[in-house]
Amino acid sequence: MSRTPPDALAMLRELIASPSISSTTAEWDQSNLKVIELLHTWLEELGFSCEVMPIPHQPTKANLIATLGTGPGGLVLSGHTDTVPCDPELWRTDPFRVSERDQRLYGLGTCDMKGFLALAIEAAKSFVDQPLQQPLIILATADEESAMSGARALVDAGRPKARAAVIGEPTSLKPINMHKGIMMEAVRIEGRSGHSSDPSLGANALDAMHQVLNELSNFRNELKAKHRNSDFRVDFPTLNFGCIHGGDNPNRICGQCEMEFDLRPLPGMSVDGLRNAIGERLAPLGAQFGVELTTRPLFPGIPPFQNPDNEGLVALAEKLTGHRAQAVAFGTEAPFLQQLGMDTIVMGPGSIDQAHQPDEYLALDQLQPTIDILKQLITRYCL
Repeated sequence: MSRTPPDALAMLRELIASPSISSTTAEWDQSNLKVIELLHTWLEELGFSCEVMPIPHQPTKANLIATLGTGPGGLVLSGHTDTVPCDPELWRTDPFRVSERDQRLYGLGTCDMKGFLALAIEAAKSFVDQPLQQPLIILATADEESAMSGARALVDAGRPKARAAVIGEPTSLKPINMHKGIMMEAVRIEGRSGHSSDPSLGANALDAMHQVLNELSNFRNELKAKHRNSDFRVDFPTLNFGCIHGGDNPNRICGQCEMEFDLRPLPGMSVDGLRNAIGERLAPLGAQFGVELTTRPLFPGIPPFQNPDNEGLVALAEKLTGHRAQAVAFGTEAPFLQQLGMDTIVMGPGSIDQAHQPDEYLALDQLQPTIDILKQLITRYCL
């Protein structure tokens, strides 16, 4: 006989106590399988049909697709199971234990975004004995905070399929219908070292990188002049020079140099198109300076997202919350679920201002409103 899962707060405590950090740095990166196991157990107890989807080439990572009901259409409530790394010494309390004070729940992942998964399950409890006309799907993904490998695996598999999807990132329960993309790229230059007293003895990678920076600065200005979207607070694509490393001594010609940058394209701009344009622009500099110049992505990139349909899920979310849909600069899994054909928005409890910070928290007054809104969405799309 099945039993009812614990309440939302008890579920959240167990989820926070199960570390699931994802990071591009191997020593920080952790498995998410304990979180997937907890969610699997709770949802199966409610009568959901659960599928654990392993992530290719990552044996310690998985997605969970949990479905209540059958048929076409329906609603996906989606959250990622991982968190960013943290510095425990900067926290007032243990980041892996929920601490309640000042009408807030503190812990790593409370708002970003294990809290949403607990609240989605709590909302689903009201529907387990009702005959759903269309399925309710609770989706839990891996590695959103690093490579988005969980979302990419879903696109490759072509699943899940539904009419609409809500991604519960922390937006203070305001619907988000667009965000910028994220590209992180590297330019590496291999020159030839030699004695600094005679420039002809080598090929200076720093001299070549100086021109790379000039070219990318010009490209940045062109993007700003050609592309604008007033829905964003920063209404143009941004290109940030993040870090640079090269050379080893002032009296040696610099033999190698690498620079990494971040580019945030607006909706309607292509990640691949931008990457190709940058490569074509920088390629001639190799021959000009007698160096080997290569460009590479640091990760595949997150496409920009825009939901232009103001009569479907966006309009319903605006009505339920009393807030107009907004644009944000941070990236989410929304473009990947949108690729699966779903009417997609981003909307969840908590504020992005608390995410990725010491003493991350979820305010208690966000819990019941989230459950109530999710129940109304389930009623609209599944009954």
